Amino acid sequence: MNQPATKVLVIGYVWPEPRSSAAGGHMMQILETFLTQGWDITFSSPATIGEHKADLAALGITECAIELNNSSFDDFIRELAPNIVLFDRFMMEEQFGWRVEKHCPAALRVLETSDLQSLRDARQQRLKDDLKAQPGNDDFSALFAPGLEDEFQRMADTDLAKREIAAIYRCDISLMISDVEIRLLTEHFKVPAALLHWCPLMLEPPTEAFAPFDERAHFLSIGNFRHAPNWDAVLWMKNSVWPLIRQQLPGAQLHIYGAYTPPKATALHNAAQGFHVMNWAEDALQVMTAARICLAPLRFGAGIKGKLADAMLCGTPNITTPVGAEAMGDEQPWPGAIAHSATALADAAVSLYQDRERWTQAQEHGRQLLARRYDQNIHGPALVECLEQCRNDLAAHRRNNFTGSMLRHHAHKSTQYMSQWIEAKNRNL
Repeated sequence: MNQPATKVLVIGYVWPEPRSSAAGGHMMQILETFLTQGWDITFSSPATIGEHKADLAALGITECAIELNNSSFDDFIRELAPNIVLFDRFMMEEQFGWRVEKHCPAALRVLETSDLQSLRDARQQRLKDDLKAQPGNDDFSALFAPGLEDEFQRMADTDLAKREIAAIYRCDISLMISDVEIRLLTEHFKVPAALLHWCPLMLEPPTEAFAPFDERAHFLSIGNFRHAPNWDAVLWMKNSVWPLIRQQLPGAQLHIYGAYTPPKATALHNAAQGFHVMNWAEDALQVMTAARICLAPLRFGAGIKGKLADAMLCGTPNITTPVGAEAMGDEQPWPGAIAHSATALADAAVSLYQDRERWTQAQEHGRQLLARRYDQNIHGPALVECLEQCRNDLAAHRRNNFTGSMLRHHAHKSTQYMSQWIEAKNRNL
């Protein structure tokens, strides 16, 4: 007798757009991993549908729009009766977690963190403070210097960190795209390692020959403009990095692609300066393959960078910062260069752009790095194994996470008491 298919409910912060953001691409990789297991997937979201939404129905995934603060979700989840509920970002766990606890307490609760938003927010604030203190600063070595203990000290008192880490405790497993963030959580926030699973980008390693040096031209930068680190990087390139590159390469051209290009970004377009704002790329890998260098001068952020993984997939060496490279590489050579200042970034970009031998070596380093860290044939099965083991021993897993059980209990009870109070108040009106 066949076992019934595992039912998975995904509660998405947004509808996935794999061609617009790394987060959307990672969600699709997770969904595709589940599909290979024959699992029955329903994807729901309270968000409006974006113009680049993936066609989930074509993959056999049921789509369902839901609403915030609407009791209709109760009937929906009771009828669906999922075995696994995956929350896309901690805000969805905050909004819907208590309803899942109420109606499907035995369902495995999984949190897709995408990145630690509280870490990204703390780093953004540090950058603002740095720019305010040193408006003309070119060298951001001090900005990139803090270790994990320093990050913890800056994050620990923030409301965002408390909310985000509470959601991690309330879930049975949180998927972490960055192993650096796992160390931050386990070593400094003291989150039990059993609650976290390293799930980086899951990619098919390239096997074809890359387009060679002589068939490439120009610099490229890419990233969703709604993502604050990307917009900051564009401004830094416009004001500091790109003018320094043009001083050494007067004919250089930079093509900047990104979904949801706002007027403030379009206004930066200047063909005379070789600074081209190109809007959304229909095929990001195609434009990446045509470029000789990928520029990613990120001054803050968290997680890992899909644009740099795409660059490696296309054999395009990159120039980035310590924040851009964080959690992406290992002890082996980086497929490009990592620098701390606008001057150093520009010098590295110009040098690599002109040096065929170094460029070809960097290209190969990217291929090797993908094989070592991002092979879907390793991380996909590991994700399934983690979830199945947790499901099979869920009672013990939750006993060992007493803090999470306590937080779920209080979240459920507080909303229950509030609902009862509202109902009583309405009866007395």
